[in-house]
Amino acid sequence: MKTLKEYIAEAQKNKQAIPHFNVANSDMLMAVFTAAQEVSDEYGQKIPIIIGVSEGERDSFGTTQIVDYINSLRNEHDYPLFINADHTFSVERTCEAIDAGYDMVIYDGNKVSHDENVENTKKVVAYKNEINPECLVEAEFGNIGLGSGIKESLPEGISEETMTDSVLAKAFVVETGIDALAPAVGNVHGLIKSGNPALNPNRVQEVLEATGVPLVLHGGSGSADDDFVSVINAGISIIHISTELRVAYRKGLEEMLEQNDEVAPYKYNDKAKKGVQKKAQERIKLFWKIK
Repeated sequence: MKTLKEYIAEAQKNKQAIPHFNVANSDMLMAVFTAAQEVSDEYGQKIPIIIGVSEGERDSFGTTQIVDYINSLRNEHDYPLFINADHTFSVERTCEAIDAGYDMVIYDGNKVSHDENVENTKKVVAYKNEINPECLVEAEFGNIGLGSGIKESLPEGISEETMTDSVLAKAFVVETGIDALAPAVGNVHGLIKSGNPALNPNRVQEVLEATGVPLVLHGGSGSADDDFVSVINAGISIIHISTELRVAYRKGLEEMLEQNDEVAPYKYNDKAKKGVQKKAQERIKLFWKIK
């Protein structure tokens, strides 16, 4: 099986994007994995999938337990299923994920100064080079807001003027030595009730040409399908989806609980899982450009 780095390079070459799905429990994980298997069977080729778990999601699963879970699925089904330690806000917890065997980690320095962000990211890169060189280190550079909830309006400070500057991004990549970059290109975390802003493929292309590292789109939930295709064509290699899955899961759960008095979780969770599976299938097909 190819490494995640090889799958990312292949996706970029073919103008496709690897779907990255955040999951909060085993039901969501299995719904996503089932979706990936079904689409792959239809397509005739196993499509790589990244499972993302943020700090809170890792605390819920267990930092090492979720790695064991992913590895068991990957080995049993010979499937390119990878795990990413999403949005981690300290060097210690990022290195903890490297120790645990994650395929990818994200140090998120948006809560600290630029200089501290650079220094902390360099520490993470140095640690992974020593402990597990195959692990990829990603960093976010630019303001795309925080949280994967449903928001009344666009968070303050997010605009075309605050998108990632390609010159500054290049300097950041060179100084830190990261493997992938998550830029601000019109994307925003969470779903905006009034509608998510348009994505900017021109800025994607500028940042890619300047940095030369794979680019990751965070905050994919709520963006228009045409926007996704345009930024994939411009060079985005991975796209994160979280809020859409959470909304689908909650909706299915609420409907089942309203309809009956079932007390067995695996029964009343069934509709929630099917909602997540359907949304994941839609995104996999779109990002992999399957008609």
